[in-house]
Amino acid sequence: MSSAGEGSSLQVHAIRVGPGQELLGSLQAFVEERHLRAPFIITCVGSVTKATLRLANATATNTNEVIHLDGRFEIVSLVGTLNPDAHLHISLSDIEGKTIGGHVLGGLEVFTTAEVVIGEAVDLKFTREMDVRTGFPELVVQPRSQSKDD
Repeated sequence: MSSAGEGSSLQVHAIRVGPGQELLGSLQAFVEERHLRAPFIITCVGSVTKATLRLANATATNTNEVIHLDGRFEIVSLVGTLNPDAHLHISLSDIEGKTIGGHVLGGLEVFTTAEVVIGEAVDLKFTREMDVRTGFPELVVQPRSQSKDD
């Protein structure tokens, strides 16, 4: 399964997520409320006190390579797509500046703030379909005019 490279116009949105809020759920609610069909993270700065990440050595048959972080962490990077089955990766730095990263599973509790700029490819729709080669649901890019919901 391969998605062709499609071009699109860009619309930009910004959101601030406050202390104690869960970042992934807040972003998914924002996307849902605004009916964004091809959203992605442009940039994010902020901090969290908790995170649940799947590490890089996970496979379709062994998805249990998960870590739960507690402490104060700066968000060094947050990237990915925000369609209903969001695919986000995050890098976090601890109080000594050491970094750790992985696939976001949730539990990103905001410490002081998370300032997120979200882009939407307005002419496209992102969905996910199971890819038998990887064992994971992978990104499918469609022109919005060809999608069932738009």
